[in-house]
Amino acid sequence: MNETDYIPIASLNQYSYCPHRCWRMFCAGEFIDNQYTIEGTSLHDRVHTLGEGHREETWQVRAIWLKSERYGLIGKSDLIESESGKLYPVEYKRGRKGEWDNDELQVCAQALCLEEMTGQTVTTGYVYYAHSHQRQPVEISGELRADAIATIQAVNYLLQTGAMPQATYSKRCQGCSFYSQCLPQATTKVGRYQEVD
Repeated sequence: MNETDYIPIASLNQYSYCPHRCWRMFCAGEFIDNQYTIEGTSLHDRVHTLGEGHREETWQVRAIWLKSERYGLIGKSDLIESESGKLYPVEYKRGRKGEWDNDELQVCAQALCLEEMTGQTVTTGYVYYAHSHQRQPVEISGELRADAIATIQAVNYLLQTGAMPQATYSKRCQGCSFYSQCLPQATTKVGRYQEVD
């Protein structure tokens, strides 16, 4: 497997949020900034300072690469911690916990990589939301693992075929940096008019 054949861990988050957005970023190679993406980039620039150390009884290592041959995943972690011999990933996000599970899928994908790399079972991860300064625990359950594997397969199909998913309007579109490019509401209206003809 070449490095280019691996699926970026972050693409699972994007696909779960919106398959059309994922296609634009990882197939078409597009990226557009808005205030949310700039805040997120700034947060990750601060977090992604390679290093390790201890915080009380917890060992921490930042910005290391994670990889899974089994699932064909690759990506850089924000933070990996070990406490009492148990490893867990911590993903940093700029906002607050949303209504969707895309952040949890990203944490689960990191856990799958950690398990393969270390031989340890990872049962928990965390998402740190900078807006609230709180960590939300993520249980790496059988259901979440199944969702992550299904998303890996969907992203792999998207990357292999390059087939563009339809832009579909939802509440998520309001904060999306691609909103003015994909015009999901206009696409929906055109589709309705075509059905009438």
